[in-house]
Amino acid sequence: MRRWFQRRFDAAYERVLRRELSGVPTHVAVIQDGNRRYARERGDDPSAGHRAGAETTERILDWCADLGVEELTLYAFSTENFERPPDEREQLFDLLESKLREFADADRVHEREVRVRAIGETRLLPERVRDAVAYADRRTADYEGFTLNVALAYGGRAELLGAARDVASAVERGSLDPDEVDVEEIERRLHAERVRDVDLIVRTGGDERTSNFLPWHANGNEAAVFFCAPYWPEFSKVDFLRAIRTYESREESWQRARAERALALVRAFGSVELEEAREVADRLREYLPESADVDEEVRPAD
Repeated sequence: MRRWFQRRFDAAYERVLRRELSGVPTHVAVIQDGNRRYARERGDDPSAGHRAGAETTERILDWCADLGVEELTLYAFSTENFERPPDEREQLFDLLESKLREFADADRVHEREVRVRAIGETRLLPERVRDAVAYADRRTADYEGFTLNVALAYGGRAELLGAARDVASAVERGSLDPDEVDVEEIERRLHAERVRDVDLIVRTGGDERTSNFLPWHANGNEAAVFFCAPYWPEFSKVDFLRAIRTYESREESWQRARAERALALVRAFGSVELEEAREVADRLREYLPESADVDEEVRPAD
């Protein structure tokens, strides 16, 4: 009875949340935390938690398609995960290999034209996982309907450090002028070069930190962040909609702040003395077409 009531409540709450949303992020990045704790609380070994989490991963792909999200990045295996016990690592590698191949062959992936690709230091992974990465990449290489990035052997600091070292080496060799080092030059040297800026980071499992995840694409874009208590296997569509609402609230707040700043600027210009305004107009003439009547803009109102 309790489960029946919970399902009815969730369905009703989902409808309410959907009605409240007027926009969605383009790119969502997820830190899938809590698989092991989920398994431990049920008396299972970690592999059971990871398998349960993989089912949530499949569901979130459907939710993204339903809402119109265009890109999803999943933090599947960090560089720190190499420090886990050997048996657990091997079970994770087995799961990653099977899921990558499963996604690459799934009918819905091809029907929706999902591009599956890995980001990170994949050279550090076992050969069987690298082969699965290459297989998924090859099978979906021409798709542009939706993008699924799987972060494997990924660490944000290591990524930025590698890009910095690469730039320094290029400058030292003389193949890159220091004055040519810009945003695009750095991005070309990142593992996640082809990744869009992140609009929303979601972390499950209760921890409130972003764990070195996509710092260039998320922090640089001031992405919204949603932390929630459910472990990744328990993460529901209602939780996902709440995350989207957090993103939307942040965007609305930004729009209000930008509008207020613009209004303050207009008011500031309105209080400038006429002579100062004419000096500004004289400078503007250098950049405007000859047909533009700048003086008209600085004459006092009738």
